[in-house]
Amino acid sequence: MRVSFAGLLATADRSAVGAFTCYDLEVAAAVLQSAGDRGQGVILLIGGRSFTDPHGRLLLAALIAAADASDTRACVQLDHCDDLEVIEAALERGAGAVMADGSGRPYAENIEFVRRATEVAARSGAGVECELGGITGDEDVAEAVAAGALTEPAQAVEFMLATGADCLAVSIGNVHGVYRGLPDLDWQRLAQIRSCVAAPLSLHGASGIPAEMLERAIDSGIAKVNVNTELRQAYLEATAETIGGVLASAHVARLHAAQTAAVCRVVEQKLDVLAGPRPA
Repeated sequence: MRVSFAGLLATADRSAVGAFTCYDLEVAAAVLQSAGDRGQGVILLIGGRSFTDPHGRLLLAALIAAADASDTRACVQLDHCDDLEVIEAALERGAGAVMADGSGRPYAENIEFVRRATEVAARSGAGVECELGGITGDEDVAEAVAAGALTEPAQAVEFMLATGADCLAVSIGNVHGVYRGLPDLDWQRLAQIRSCVAAPLSLHGASGIPAEMLERAIDSGIAKVNVNTELRQAYLEATAETIGGVLASAHVARLHAAQTAAVCRVVEQKLDVLAGPRPA
């Protein structure tokens, strides 16, 4: 069942909501199944480039239909988009949230871009996530990258007040793609941001961050965690392992089952970490 972005994040008490990038229904099915088995809500992400691909609007419609047909609490979000017209198009087609990413723009332009996106989203009651600082890397390509510009706590306060956004993606040493060595997250910076920003905080680039670091991030106030690279790796590894055995029979359903099962394993591991501490 679809639920609101803000409502889903509001349930994150000593836990975090998992947001998983979906390139097709096999991935979406794995996310919804794994979350449903655990009674956790999730966010189905569609990347900005995926949405603007020739069949991207069909994918968004499919993710919305999958969420509607599931008993799992889910929100469908357009991820990382710096084009207001594309954001409007996704919202008009039912996206429950957008990631209005103006982080590549000058500070003042980023504020104005996110503010306008927030105004557009308000028409349909959708949520808006934004980014301050610079989370380097490519959401769709697994390449080793170094951390970019970090989020300034004082600036974050001003930014959120000026934009009215619902969620802030922080840059504290996290990256999209593959980390160059062990992630080096700035815990003091995260604590400072959490102490002065009232809105929920999100951590992108969770693929490759060890479980103990994710747990610490949640304890430090992260309410939403994005996962992409590890899903794609599991999906493609399952494809490579299974394709030889199904070619002769053209058994597509068996291939899809293997892909979904592989993604399920990754999602289950992440959700178990994001669920927070177990009751004593």
